[in-house]
Amino acid sequence: MPVSQSRPSIDPPKKPQKRNAEETRERLLNAATLEFCERGYDGARIERIAKNACCNIRMAYHYFDDKEGLYLAVLERVYSELRQKEKDLDLEHLDPASGMRRLIEFTFDHMGAHPEFVSLVLNENLLSGRMLRKSSKVVHETTPLVGMIKNTLGRGEKAGVFRHAVDSMQLYVSILSLSFVHISNRYTLSIIFEKDLGDPQWLRERRVHAVDVIMSYLARD
Repeated sequence: MPVSQSRPSIDPPKKPQKRNAEETRERLLNAATLEFCERGYDGARIERIAKNACCNIRMAYHYFDDKEGLYLAVLERVYSELRQKEKDLDLEHLDPASGMRRLIEFTFDHMGAHPEFVSLVLNENLLSGRMLRKSSKVVHETTPLVGMIKNTLGRGEKAGVFRHAVDSMQLYVSILSLSFVHISNRYTLSIIFEKDLGDPQWLRERRVHAVDVIMSYLARD
């Protein structure tokens, strides 16, 4: 009888590994953030961004169309991150004074921890906001912040701890100013006053000062 021979097992052909689209997009956004921070919009080059992201330049055009699309995506991302963290503060479940203090401290800390946000905002102001004006997303995501501040102010006024009729937008701009200017103007102010505004001890004192200024203003006479 012929000896039966077992057929060799044949592995099914492996499917080509799919490119992780989200990972590639994230690398492009990270590289673009650094590029726009260092060189501004006009000086940035999409070829350099793709190279630093270790991907083909065609992928950059595939995901973002052009440099303007990539720049706008970077702006939208840094604003979205800020707005989401503000939502996570959960101010409506804190008493008004604690909630407002948390918002001030968070804003101060976030600006210090994210110099790329400061750089991008400064760059966009040099462009007179012409790119950001094209994004409805940033405006839409800011609406809850305004409502959150109004709610906290209203509860504080009702409880007799906050002064009457505080404008929520004026208040937030003041909070942002106290959290922003010492970073955006760090080098010039450090030279003028012969004091390093990046010194950790000075920053701790600045943080306390920022909270005291806003909370003193809000306090009912």
